[in-house]
Amino acid sequence: MEDFTAYTIAKIDTEAPSFKAPYYDPKTDSDSVISSEDLKGKWYILFFYPADFTFVCPTEMKDMAEQEAKFKEMWVEVLSVSTDSVFSHKAWIKEERLMQGFPYKMIADKNLEMSDVYNVLDEESGMSGRGTFIVDPDWVLRGIEVTSWAQGRNSAELIRKIEGLQFMRENPSAACPAKWTPGAKTLTPSIKIAGEVYEALNG
Repeated sequence: MEDFTAYTIAKIDTEAPSFKAPYYDPKTDSDSVISSEDLKGKWYILFFYPADFTFVCPTEMKDMAEQEAKFKEMWVEVLSVSTDSVFSHKAWIKEERLMQGFPYKMIADKNLEMSDVYNVLDEESGMSGRGTFIVDPDWVLRGIEVTSWAQGRNSAELIRKIEGLQFMRENPSAACPAKWTPGAKTLTPSIKIAGEVYEALNG
């Protein structure tokens, strides 16, 4: 039985590729299988990283762990993903001090298919790149960020993006300008404000 089934390559504002994969849960010290079907109706993040026992990765994971309460407040489920095994995930949690208290399920993409379909697989090394994918409750892929292997990501910026995406989902006619945060002014796209965006934001 395959651990993963993919139908499409990840593309913004289209249906996110489906998946079924094993994971390690550090909260319960147990392993199981999760699929995209289990997440229907939820916001979720797939947080791909190169490998356990590496260098930048635990700093990113600690940063994400520190935002657990905020992700819960926004009803967002976070899933970390690498091509390591569930046994490696467990050992990393135990050995790396920065991973202490890591609260999210850790998917083991051992067959590389999930990394491949989300277009973050480095075929030479067999590892994932740094990719962050935001999926809305309708399984639509609303955010894609892929960064260089040596550059860590920022969970605060990820949260800002999700806040904007959630606001626009609730307000379909709205568009969020650069650096938008909750409570700031939004735009209503129309030919009437073409060339007059300054006035629309400052009127």
